[in-house]
Amino acid sequence: MIDPAPSSVQILLIVFLASLIRSTFGFGEALIAVPLLALFLPVSVAAPLAVLLSVTIAAIVVVQDWHKIHLRSAGWLLAPTFLGIPLGVLLLASTHQQLAKAVLAIILIAFSGYFLIGRKPPQLHNDTRAWMLPCGFLAGLLGGAYGMNGPPLVIYGAMRRWPPQHFRATLQGYFLPAGLMTLVGYRMHGLWTPSVTHAYIISAPSLLPAIFFGRWLNHRLHGDSFLKYVYAGLICIGLVLLAQAFRS
Repeated sequence: MIDPAPSSVQILLIVFLASLIRSTFGFGEALIAVPLLALFLPVSVAAPLAVLLSVTIAAIVVVQDWHKIHLRSAGWLLAPTFLGIPLGVLLLASTHQQLAKAVLAIILIAFSGYFLIGRKPPQLHNDTRAWMLPCGFLAGLLGGAYGMNGPPLVIYGAMRRWPPQHFRATLQGYFLPAGLMTLVGYRMHGLWTPSVTHAYIISAPSLLPAIFFGRWLNHRLHGDSFLKYVYAGLICIGLVLLAQAFRS
């Protein structure tokens, strides 16, 4: 079990912040939760915990805003994800913690830096399978390994220029079945442990207020200045994790 002394308060605060970001923007909780939780917990606990949180948030948002989901996009992104998730789970089950932290840090820095410097991907006016299939596969791979499906999906959503409300809802339509499949993989490989369940129970009280407050913020989103601060903070977290990985 997790030592309650250093973890209970940190888990509640981290999960509240991560869930608020996820409910506000439709993604990003794993980009915050996994790196911060990895400062206190093994990645093999932090990643499954992030997926449990993802499934919970997605289920609530889908019930709230199901009519705003682009079902076609979510379906085509899901198909290759089911191939990527098992490979990601195997990666998590077989890698050393130091290597996992290093890979996670590099992904975090690269993803955050891309958006922080203001670059935008090309605009897609219609669903394009040439983009959806690789984005879905990479999302499954990252989701299975680190509970981080978001980056490839966010890039695709940015190229489609979805409005904030549809962006948030469509990603949840993807995250719900993808997260459930990832959890099945974790269970089959023994990665859903009592420590993961214990951490989830600790974090549960902070989920609902974060989800509903995030939905309120989402409907008032204008511009991306706040996201720039978020990405800057994520780069700092990634640098800390990278330093930890090389120091271990």
